[in-house]
Amino acid sequence: MKSCLMVLVLLLAAPLSLAKEIAITFDDSPRKAAGYFSGPERAQKLIAELKQHKVPQVAFFSNSSKLDEEGVKRLQAYSRAGHVIANHSHDHADFNRTGLEQYVEAFLLADEKLGQFENFKKLYRFPYLREGNDKAKRDGMRAALKKHGYSNAYITLNNYDWHIESLFQAAIDKKLAPDFERMGQFYVQVLMESIEYYDQMAQTHLGRSPRHVLLLHEMDISALFIGDLVDELKRKGWRIITPERAYQDEIAQYQTERVLPFNPGRIGEIARDKGQKKGLWHSTLDENYLEQRFISEVLQADMKTLL
Repeated sequence: MKSCLMVLVLLLAAPLSLAKEIAITFDDSPRKAAGYFSGPERAQKLIAELKQHKVPQVAFFSNSSKLDEEGVKRLQAYSRAGHVIANHSHDHADFNRTGLEQYVEAFLLADEKLGQFENFKKLYRFPYLREGNDKAKRDGMRAALKKHGYSNAYITLNNYDWHIESLFQAAIDKKLAPDFERMGQFYVQVLMESIEYYDQMAQTHLGRSPRHVLLLHEMDISALFIGDLVDELKRKGWRIITPERAYQDEIAQYQTERVLPFNPGRIGEIARDKGQKKGLWHSTLDENYLEQRFISEVLQADMKTLL
């Protein structure tokens, strides 16, 4: 009898143990809001969607230069809802075009200003994912993070959601009235394609699916369609986890010895170090490709009629 019960327990637990895990993060908060939503509307909608779809916690990687009165209130709302506020530099500088000393100063200024938020954590997300285009800069910033008690908040799942947002806002501005059902389907499908691609790359080079970190941006389409994305992830067997849990994966300790001026994310780093030279960026990470799909799948128009 006991052996039968044990088998039953194992069978019931199996789907959970095989579930792939993913944490959700949003860059560039409090991002400019001058389109479909105002800043407060976006925050309210995003918080509500995350709660409704039972997302335990996300992280907002924030630029301290945007902390005007409204920006502070927006980050306070995210923090009070239980979400992490983290460091994305003061001014979102491109490390490839910025000296180490100036870059570290911006990092520390953001640390000071973002520390006011109750749920602030010492995680640093490099703007544009660019971690230094020479060894001195790369190693200098690694040392600065260590000195000030920070972890590198790498991503594993890359995409161009920011360009989808620009297409959406341009359509609204031009009064092209995108169909919101089609828009949601497009958003989810494009993101799932890249998520599944990078997960397969991880399984190829690691032999397993790691605890993934999804890069998104704090934008109107995120607020509108994050619930649809979460539902699709769960439907396909993914479990939504906290950023803290994701960064406990052993790949958090991985450091490439290569200098990568354009970083494809942690899975891309590992793949490159293991000899993969092509396909480090998924096909959806292409602006022209996304524009063509947006026009045909969302606007359902011929591109020639819109030029």
